[in-house]
Amino acid sequence: MEIEKNYRINSLFAFYQPLLTAKQNNYMQLYYGDDYSLGEIAEEYNVSRQAVYDNLRRTEKILEDYEAKLHLYQEFTARNQQADEIQAYVADNYPKDAKLNRLVAGLENLEEQ
Repeated sequence: MEIEKNYRINSLFAFYQPLLTAKQNNYMQLYYGDDYSLGEIAEEYNVSRQAVYDNLRRTEKILEDYEAKLHLYQEFTARNQQADEIQAYVADNYPKDAKLNRLVAGLENLEEQ
């Protein structure tokens, strides 16, 4: 469960990072991206562990609120799933159609960017 939560928060952070303050960005990057502990972040910024914890929880809520309103991550996930289904269908039914396979691969590459 914790791994799923971390994956979701990291994904939301990737989408909505530009909307966060510098401090929120730094704390999130250190905690979720660089695997710093609350104590290490607190020491780095000369604040209490509780202050770091509170900031992270508030930022997580902000990210969830952005997603609830904008649905960028949800729509990205749905597009990727659809693209995967198309790619599998084409691979199964049209394996020799080089142009179609190239077009589908291009679609996959667009989603990854």
